[in-house]
Amino acid sequence: MEIDQAIDQFMRPIADVIKSFVFYAVPLAGVEIPLIVVWLIAGGVFFTLYFRFINLRGFKHAIGLISGRYAKDDDPGEISQFQALTTAVSGTVGIGNIAGVAVAISLGGPGATLWLIIAGFLGMSTKFAECTLGVKYRHNHADGSVSGGPMYYLERGLAERNLPKIGRALGLFYAASMVIGCLGIGNMFQSNQAAAIFVDVTGGDESFFADKIWLFGLILAAAVGLVIVGGIRSIATTTAKLVPGMALLYVATALLVLGLNYQSIPGALVAIWQGAFSPEGVAGGMIGVMILGFRRAVFSNEAGLGSAAIAHSTARTPRPVSEGYVALLEPFIDTVVICTITALVIITTVYDPALANQGISGIEMTIEAFASTLAWSPIPLSVAAILFAFSTMIAWSYYGLKAFTYLVGRSRWADLSFKFFFLAFVVLGSSIQLGALVDLSDALVFVVAIPNLLGLYLLAPVIKKELEKYEADRPR
Repeated sequence: MEIDQAIDQFMRPIADVIKSFVFYAVPLAGVEIPLIVVWLIAGGVFFTLYFRFINLRGFKHAIGLISGRYAKDDDPGEISQFQALTTAVSGTVGIGNIAGVAVAISLGGPGATLWLIIAGFLGMSTKFAECTLGVKYRHNHADGSVSGGPMYYLERGLAERNLPKIGRALGLFYAASMVIGCLGIGNMFQSNQAAAIFVDVTGGDESFFADKIWLFGLILAAAVGLVIVGGIRSIATTTAKLVPGMALLYVATALLVLGLNYQSIPGALVAIWQGAFSPEGVAGGMIGVMILGFRRAVFSNEAGLGSAAIAHSTARTPRPVSEGYVALLEPFIDTVVICTITALVIITTVYDPALANQGISGIEMTIEAFASTLAWSPIPLSVAAILFAFSTMIAWSYYGLKAFTYLVGRSRWADLSFKFFFLAFVVLGSSIQLGALVDLSDALVFVVAIPNLLGLYLLAPVIKKELEKYEADRPR
């Protein structure tokens, strides 16, 4: 406890200052609207219109690309387009999909679900833009490995626009923020929640691990280490098997709950529709519910943060736009499918309007929703949640590593030192009460949306030119 307090007292003033900047909110119709959420929503709307609803008309072609239908053995890159997608999805599908949706509903009512879905569709266009640039401006090393992501397309892309100093500065800022930020949202928060779920499912206070939670953290760190030591190829191989399996486990359990409560589904859909447009909603009316839904969606699928572009940059493809198409599937899977199913399970089972706006803890509500219909469901749900956390950590370790080597250069020392550092924080995160340190890292993750989206706007004509060229001779 003394370590917890010392860390919190040291980091709290810094965390509070950065959080107040990143999540600065302005009042509108009695609702506090975080400007960072508006910035991310605006990006989704702009790219959806600018690329003529690529999120809808490109869906079918995206499915064809991940099937390997157009792939060739000699395409440049490190991993298949399907593996790139599963790696990126593993970084976004985490505890937030289980807990965050419940928080949005408990605060904003069922109506928040509709805005969450809409935000997911808009985020598909943003992902298309950033992952297209990720491949276009990636750096191919002599040993066949690849480095890419926002830091590279900010530096190289803006240099082409006669803004080399600004591009380099934004790239450095992005990378530095990502190195620190990856330790929170993609590491400590995941290991902390996974540890709490594990202790609860193994007996709570009576669990063998109740007073030895560091041991679970050590086991988790060892598992993560076994995967990440092999680099992106090992991570991609793992996620290609893990992501479909854990998603299927979660979705199948959720669909079983919905099937047993099928009579409540029509009422849930009506509640979602009416709640989304209610002038007197539970969280400040329509605008409040809209912001809650959008906020949970953008925080879940990370569209606009650029993190997924780091993984997609490694895909084997000679044409950047093809990976943009693949990337637009990510918010659909993460937000439109998994988050929506979670919302329906909650609304059709345990949601009580009388409890709205009470800030009920998310993970407990979701587990209760499943258990109310299937008494045995907390076990597979807990397994899925821990797998979500594990997959998020292995993906974010790669994001952090690429940001770190962008700053210090590629070397075996840099590679190993960062990985050991990351694994140490897995153990630390599972063992302490999270406070200012995670608040700081989470704020830094979302502050990168500012330079990333700025770069996307400036490079939008480049993306559009690539898209027009691709569509002119697109494989059918």
